[in-house]
Amino acid sequence: MVTFELTEEQSLVQQTARDFAARELLPAAQQRDRDGTFPTAELAKLAELGLMGVNIPSTYGGAEAGVVAYSVAITELARGCPATTVAVAVTNMVAEVICQYGTEEQKRAYVPRITSGEYSCAAFALSEPQCGSDAGGIKTTARRTDDGWLINGTKQWITSGDHAGVSVVWARTNDRPGPRGISAFLVEAGTPGMEVGKHEDKMGLRGSTTVPLIFEDCLVPGDALLSGEGQGFPIAMTALDGGRIGVASQALGIGLAALQEAKSYALERQSFGRPLSAHQAIQWMLADSATELEAARLLTLRAALLKEQKHPFTREASMAKVYASETANRVCYRALQIHGGYGYTKEYAVERLTRDARVTTIYEGTSEIQRLVIGRDLTRD
Repeated sequence: MVTFELTEEQSLVQQTARDFAARELLPAAQQRDRDGTFPTAELAKLAELGLMGVNIPSTYGGAEAGVVAYSVAITELARGCPATTVAVAVTNMVAEVICQYGTEEQKRAYVPRITSGEYSCAAFALSEPQCGSDAGGIKTTARRTDDGWLINGTKQWITSGDHAGVSVVWARTNDRPGPRGISAFLVEAGTPGMEVGKHEDKMGLRGSTTVPLIFEDCLVPGDALLSGEGQGFPIAMTALDGGRIGVASQALGIGLAALQEAKSYALERQSFGRPLSAHQAIQWMLADSATELEAARLLTLRAALLKEQKHPFTREASMAKVYASETANRVCYRALQIHGGYGYTKEYAVERLTRDARVTTIYEGTSEIQRLVIGRDLTRD
């Protein structure tokens, strides 16, 4: 029988993230959104709490608390500041990739720097200007030389790319078509030939930086190759499966924050001589939001538990991601509607949350890609 009652350790991680979000993230979330300030100090504190390596073995400085603990931590942090949370989620994902596919030397060289906060964060550089969903269509190349690998190309939409201590970079290492010619590399910040492009002026998550990474004859050593030549595409797909649990968790947190804002406003605001919360139309909007968020929570925890128990979880992660992200957007819409004209102003948090929620149906695989993954799995012979 599957149960989603949290263990003592998972509950401790959840409470730690919840307290930090309420104390450190939420009070500054509106200002961070307005200024676009990257949360460097907050990420350092999160590393001290063990939240930059929740599912990473203690050997490499991680909390070794598991995937469910990671999921509930991301949800709680997103209730405080989704922009900070996306940097946390990507950094955890990169640390997992290195732990799963790296050599012992690579693990010891990079993972403790990530989990300890020596590196402010890490980056996942897969997408390119001409391809996002079509990951097999990347054009960045890595050519073997006597001194290592020479990388040329441009990566797009890279979360925290300008602050990352290390990035996992995907490049084509031979002429084989599609995904078969793709490899993955570990590239340190400051490597000559790697430049950061202009910051994207985004609709939401404005405290999280999103940049292109431009490679012009960027030479990395031979041991920067991750796993083996031609193994990049499977690494990316496995990482994205896990990343979708992170996005589902983040979307759930955004939705929960929006529901709380809507409920508080409905209890305080008077309309026709009664609180808004006394009107059936408002009660039903709140009820639909709470019900859908609970369903999203269960889907997300199921995917997290399957991954933690080392069962196949690709379909379940896609189900959680598509449902949680679309639910977050619906909940934010209702929350803004309950606020009326005030919800359309930057004075109220629902305006920010609505913008922050929008991208969750796009990154880490669009809703359309998630439905494709689910549909193909359902109709497989």
